[in-house]
This record gives sequence, C-alpha cells and structure tokens, in this order.
Amino acid sequence: MSIKSASNDYPLLTHLKERWSPRAFDNRFIEPAKIRSIFEAARWAPSGFNAQPWYFITGLKGDETYDQIASSMVDFNKLWATQAPLLFVAIAKETGPKGEPNPTALYDLGQSIAHLTIQAMEEGLYVHQMGGFDADEIRDNFDVPDGYKVVTLVAVGYLGKPDTLHPNLKPMEISPRERRKAKESVFSGKFGISSNLF
Repeated sequence: MSIKSASNDYPLLTHLKERWSPRAFDNRFIEPAKIRSIFEAARWAPSGFNAQPWYFITGLKGDETYDQIASSMVDFNKLWATQAPLLFVAIAKETGPKGEPNPTALYDLGQSIAHLTIQAMEEGLYVHQMGGFDADEIRDNFDVPDGYKVVTLVAVGYLGKPDTLHPNLKPMEISPRERRKAKESVFSGKFGISSNLF
C-alpha cells in the first residue's frame, strides 16, 4: 500500500482508494489508445438533459498546442506540469441547446473529468487538475467562443519519481493524503447537523 493510498474508513473501489494528484510525472509517451479511452470515459459521463457541455483542447508534449497551454500556467505549475506528456484544457458550454443558461454546466464538466480520471487509473495513468493559469490567454490562443467557459487545465501521465521535482515540491509529493471525515460533510435535518448514517 502506497503512502498516497486513502486511509478510508469504509470500503472503496481500488481506483478511488489509489487515486491522487501527483506532480512528479514520467515524461514517457502515452499510447494513443489509452488517450482515446480516457476521453471516451469523459464522453459517457452523465449531464443535465444530456447537454454534454464538456469540451477539451489537447496538447501532446512537443506540439504547439501543448506549448500554448503550458505558457498560460502560473510559474508554480510550470515547475511540474510541463513534465507530463499530455496537457488539456477543460471547457464548459454555458448554455443549453436552445441558448438558455445551463446552471449545471460546470458540475457536468466536473463529472466528465471524474470519469476520465478513473479510466486513467485503469490505464495506469494519473491526472492532476489545476486552476493556476490565465484563462484569457487560453481563450485568445485557441479562439474559444463566447458562451464557453475555460475552467481548468489538466496534466496526464505515468507516475514519476519525487526526486525529479523541484526541492520545494518534493515534501507535498511524499506526504500522506488527508481528508476530513465523511460525517463532517454529510448532514441530515439541517445544514451542519451530522447524519446518523455515521
């Protein structure tokens, strides 16, 4: 069992127990079939009214798209994310099929990336989402239309070795994962009142 395995209180699927967001990526090439599978998993996520508001711009290390995605990152993320062989931008369409606002667009995009993440674990890959980037730069570089929100950047790759990281990043990579207890998030009756399920 890895130090990054969840110290869960109740049973979990192995991929959920072992999933975490590394910063140390091996720059090893990802097989195209595996990349297709992770985006196929995203495709089959649930969404309100089956609107499927998720869109992705992908860059493979060495191509222009990858470099443009990387250039939008804050310096902290450039320290580690540019080792990953695959970067992509996650975008949500903010309106439904009739042009009406879609209040669940961000939620649905998140579900699609969650599905992608678990499929990635099945493929031996790891996923790290990040919010430290310039969304306007992404919008300009890739001609993202109005009505589409640039939400997050995502790095994907095989797990690397912590020793390859900048010294300031290594402690985070080798420390145990932590989460608050489920009973602190699950309520009954009123907000803040713990459910008797726990």
